[in-house]
Amino acid sequence: MDFEYLKEKLPTISDPNLLAAMLKEGQLINFEGGKGIMEPGKYVKMVPIVLEGAIKVLRQGEDGKELFLYYLDPGETCALSLTCCTASRPSEVRAVAEEKTLVLAIPIQFHEIWLEKYKQWKEFVNLTYQHRFQELLSTLDAVAFKKMDERLMDYIIKKMRQYKSTELYTTHQEIALELGTSREVVSRLLKQLEKRKWIELGRNVIFIREDFEELAGKP
Repeated sequence: MDFEYLKEKLPTISDPNLLAAMLKEGQLINFEGGKGIMEPGKYVKMVPIVLEGAIKVLRQGEDGKELFLYYLDPGETCALSLTCCTASRPSEVRAVAEEKTLVLAIPIQFHEIWLEKYKQWKEFVNLTYQHRFQELLSTLDAVAFKKMDERLMDYIIKKMRQYKSTELYTTHQEIALELGTSREVVSRLLKQLEKRKWIELGRNVIFIREDFEELAGKP
């Protein structure tokens, strides 16, 4: 990793001194798809900034069920991990690498120092809080006000945009976990979409029509 690579991955940060500090103090960590990065009850010892790949963040209930909160894409970090760092509290969420993912791990002690030292780090943190707050509101709105078929279509569209692909490699159980419902409900709704010829179901793969967003009436 060099200076130009980091500038490309973090377009909102242009301060050469901050970028140099990130290069010096940050540690590059590779995570395979499915690998846990943060677990509930564990203390957060780093600020994970995604450089390549993606991380999904989930909230786990006492019964073990999980609710998908949001994705972290390249150039982004987790607002909840920042909160845990600042308050010295254990994590209340689970973060998992969605695919092969490269993370720049910033040790927590530098997070506090940089808030005072670098204006752009403070701006980066504030923008992270703002963006994640809006995503959490969207998640709450979906759970409270949208029917499960609408949530499933939103999920498929989000995955299409994330992977830039019309092939979604996942299982009905994984989708159910992220949407906070049962596998049977997901299977039934997917079969309804297949009957409409909006998708085609394969073994652990969903083939999606290129005009799916238009059919679903999504902007």
